[in-house]
Amino acid sequence: MNSKRLLTKKQIVEVFERFKAANSNPQSELVAPNPFCLLVSVVLSAQTTDKAVNKATEPLYKIANTPKQIYELGEEKLITYIKSIGLYRNKAKNVIELSRILWQDYDSMIPDTRE
Repeated sequence: MNSKRLLTKKQIVEVFERFKAANSNPQSELVAPNPFCLLVSVVLSAQTTDKAVNKATEPLYKIANTPKQIYELGEEKLITYIKSIGLYRNKAKNVIELSRILWQDYDSMIPDTRE
């Protein structure tokens, strides 16, 4: 029988303290001009490399780097930038919806909390 055991809060804290000790200032390989673009890059990075995402997003972020700008591109235009990465149709759909929600419901700001 394969039973899974969750870590306790104390164990989780210990794991993150070990991460911090090993690398006190971790850096993402994703290149993004602002927090919104970093969020988009993270969405796009599923099942692909950061290098591939950076290659696709470099020209994209030069013309669109806010939720409104990305939303207004639309799925088909966004696809022209990200078609070199895997699952690009679903990712384009999700990025457009993410952009719409942030632009229309959150004044283009990424919320600080899950709520």
